Amino acid sequence: MIASTPVARWTWGEFIDGVDPLVRCLGDLMAARSVLASYRLALGVPTFRLAISEAGTPPGTPPATPAGMLFQSELTAAGSAEELAGAIRSAMRPGRIGSVDARCAVAGSLSTGAQEIRTEGVFDLTVVVDPGFATVDLGTYSDAWMRYDLRGRDQSAVYEANAPRLASVLAELTEVLGSDMDPEDPTYFGTPTETGVVPHVDQDGTPSDSWTRYEVAQRYDVFTHAPGFGHIGYRRSVPGEVRYVPVTDDRGVLGYLWASETEPAASFEPLDLDDDERYRTALTWLDRLRSASDRGLSPCQALTELTGRSLSDTEGPVGLAELRARAEDV
Repeated sequence: MIASTPVARWTWGEFIDGVDPLVRCLGDLMAARSVLASYRLALGVPTFRLAISEAGTPPGTPPATPAGMLFQSELTAAGSAEELAGAIRSAMRPGRIGSVDARCAVAGSLSTGAQEIRTEGVFDLTVVVDPGFATVDLGTYSDAWMRYDLRGRDQSAVYEANAPRLASVLAELTEVLGSDMDPEDPTYFGTPTETGVVPHVDQDGTPSDSWTRYEVAQRYDVFTHAPGFGHIGYRRSVPGEVRYVPVTDDRGVLGYLWASETEPAASFEPLDLDDDERYRTALTWLDRLRSASDRGLSPCQALTELTGRSLSDTEGPVGLAELRARAEDV
């Protein structure tokens, strides 16, 4: 199972002096990804997002203005760290480097116990280097390393096939990076250790169903709260009534696309957040609404354009709370 937020994180960090922060960042990123790849836990072309901030910008944070960014682009790791750094320097804006931040999402081959399956979003890998400190952060979104899955169900075969690989990766990263590992704090889903991830248990000793308790709620949140503290695109909640259109897929009703006639609000009310495929499909409707908002359409104009129906042919009006209760009962 792949969660929306990290299941566990580990960091490696050390004070540095007199080193090139760009070369160090690229070198650590390439070395860490190489360790993952040696266990088939990093597949495909090694692409990453690189941001170089000018001195005076706090490391790991966006600059206050575009002028504070010396370089920002998606790159492919090819050749040595020194060669790649040279190519980047020839393209970056003049200025003194303050911090270098490289990030990549990593797909890996996870075992079911019977076969290995390519899985997207298994890890994220982040390296941040400033003139005085270097940090490598590895986060996993998978429960393949845990004896019980995120629903609290036994998965001994999966655990036995994958947990030793993660343990080896963590040990080798400590050796390759030359700094001590620091397992981060427990997450909603598990507790990272120096060798893997320990699943949570309830007070009675039963393995926790963290998926239902936290992941489903996390997935639903994006449908009810617009990004940018509610200031990007349409609002995704409204106290009044809305008009809506049921949206279907090959398994029936996927959810309800709704829009307010009086407020700048529109969203998609999903019926099935538990299924990864249907969840991803539901998210595409948020993307379509965002595009409509960017083009200046009103919520009801977006509703009619995206569904091909006239407003009079939509259902409602109905209170949004009632519509959400209806979706929950399906």
